[in-house]
Amino acid sequence: MKEAIITFFADNAFFVVFFHVLSAFVWVGGMIAIRGAVHPSLQHIDDPKVRLARTLEIMHRLFMIVMPFIIVLLVTGGMMAIGMGFKGTPLYGMVHVKEAIWTIMTINYTWMFIKRNKAERLFVAGDLAGAKAVLAPIPNVMLPLNIALGVVALAVGVTLRGF
Repeated sequence: MKEAIITFFADNAFFVVFFHVLSAFVWVGGMIAIRGAVHPSLQHIDDPKVRLARTLEIMHRLFMIVMPFIIVLLVTGGMMAIGMGFKGTPLYGMVHVKEAIWTIMTINYTWMFIKRNKAERLFVAGDLAGAKAVLAPIPNVMLPLNIALGVVALAVGVTLRGF
């Protein structure tokens, strides 16, 4: 299996790296756009029910867009880790750091996804306060955490690929 991945990467390195970087840009860039532009704009909607409904819809759309890119990112990251032959080099530790960061981000994404779905169930049941409380940690803690981790992972990736 390892040899097949090395051969595949050698024959398709451009595409593997391209889709890896594209996936990182979509995931991290999408989170930055949501937190930096969309979330503040939503706060100008006066009706709390409409604001919450729009928030749930936007989060759902972002999560559905990002999900396949997360899968591509993890698959291409594994291919690059094996195909670029970092094992036994000084950079191998950085590969593990990057893997750990993306893993933490994926767990955090999954937790946000679950919280968003729980909030939607509460919203549909008419519990606006409960739905808002469930969502509160996402823009204030969870999303900024993933943005920061994503930026660090991008920096580590640039280091691994060379300048």
